[in-house]
Amino acid sequence: MADVLPLVEARLCSALGEPDARAAVTFLGTDRLEVLRFHEGDIVRYATLGMSAQPMSDPTALLADPVKGPRAELILSVRAGLADTDKVLRPLAVLGASPQVEGVVVAPGASLDVGEPLWPGASFTSVLVAEPGGLVEDLELDEPLDPVRFLPLLPMTPNEAAWKRVHGVQALRERWLSHGTDLRDPVRGSVPLE
Repeated sequence: MADVLPLVEARLCSALGEPDARAAVTFLGTDRLEVLRFHEGDIVRYATLGMSAQPMSDPTALLADPVKGPRAELILSVRAGLADTDKVLRPLAVLGASPQVEGVVVAPGASLDVGEPLWPGASFTSVLVAEPGGLVEDLELDEPLDPVRFLPLLPMTPNEAAWKRVHGVQALRERWLSHGTDLRDPVRGSVPLE
């Protein structure tokens, strides 16, 4: 079976250009995970590379299927130059390793929490997983492999994450939209939740 990571990297590069930096992280008991950085105008994007090497499996399954199951990579987009966002590399790698480490299936609508600021001074400790397909198209793989989905991450403050748990994903998205929230602003505060 072909290694999917070169195909994934090629898809990222075709959509986002060549990365200007990359970092590798390995956690005990997991495969190596890289985070690639791409610049496009005043936007910097960070993308995991390695999360899709293995399919995510249902944490309640007795045995993980080595072939079938959803595959994904994560993409975080922020405005450049406003904060030291390059420090997000390790938290992003932690999120990318969570399917292997914690047995979670990362899907749109999920909240992922790293328990600390995503970068120094950030008011965000978690992210909302958004719908794929806008920035980077899904990568179809040969049968029986599931396609690789490129999932955008939207930083959330602890208050926004708590509000989402109570009111749901759609209510939070509507709140952001109605207040004109710039979700790529790395120094933004919480949206008004009254």
